[in-house]
Amino acid sequence: MAQLFDPKNDFVFKKIFGSEENKDVLLAFLNETLKHTEREALSEIVLVNPNLDKDSLQDKLSILDVRVKTSSGKYIDIEMQLFNKYDIEKRSLYLWSKLYEAQLSEGQKYKELNKCITINILNYSFLPDTPYHSIFQLREIATQLPLIDDIELHFIELPKLKESAVSLEEGLVKWLLFLKGTEKEKWEVLAMNEPQLRKAMDTLEFLSQNEEARRLYEMRQKALHDEASMLYGAREEGKAEGKAEGKAEGKAEGKFEVARNMLGEGIAVSLISRMTGLSEQEIERLKGERH
Repeated sequence: MAQLFDPKNDFVFKKIFGSEENKDVLLAFLNETLKHTEREALSEIVLVNPNLDKDSLQDKLSILDVRVKTSSGKYIDIEMQLFNKYDIEKRSLYLWSKLYEAQLSEGQKYKELNKCITINILNYSFLPDTPYHSIFQLREIATQLPLIDDIELHFIELPKLKESAVSLEEGLVKWLLFLKGTEKEKWEVLAMNEPQLRKAMDTLEFLSQNEEARRLYEMRQKALHDEASMLYGAREEGKAEGKAEGKAEGKAEGKFEVARNMLGEGIAVSLISRMTGLSEQEIERLKGERH
């Protein structure tokens, strides 16, 4: 049997959760994710971006999100983030603002704006001292009174989910363990009384055995690996530049310190300039600082 795909790969994630035939899978996942903030379970959703652009699979900077509209007019965007690109909180807020803004056409009233929710599933730790699932809304600091219900940002940090420390009675936990890539031998336990989760697992197995899906999966994996390499390279280059700048700054400060000491001994500015390599103007400024 072919090796199973990684469900965290955003191409695979979108095929499992973002297709018309799997809307019931997405609905079940959303209801588990939103059960602490939604008064009623979602019953109907419309996929806003069901089509998968094959060109984007090769684009290492593209994000394959899943976007839906509920029967009450709310918009929800779900993203899988494999790598820490930093500023995810600003990205999420920016995405929320675009969802919110896009609802209003010219001449419409503000009261016609509906709630927007962003759900960020992260393959890295992001927030210190928080549980694996954090939810942010707009509230008054002292009283926790909500100003408006229209903004809601979710951050789900997969590394924080330790299988030995969670209860499998928690519905969302089962979905997240599946996404983390728990062993197939444990699927039966996870999918017990969860038909939509079983369907998600069956979809993953089917995709993993499909030659065309594997070609597209490997194409996306390569793009994601390229992106990871690019991010790592940028970080390492930044560290190297920082060290070089630090050395240069330290060397320059050393020259100024020598010049200050020489000024204290009454040595002529021209001689200090020749000895340290500093310009006479720089030394005169140091001289002025002493008075």
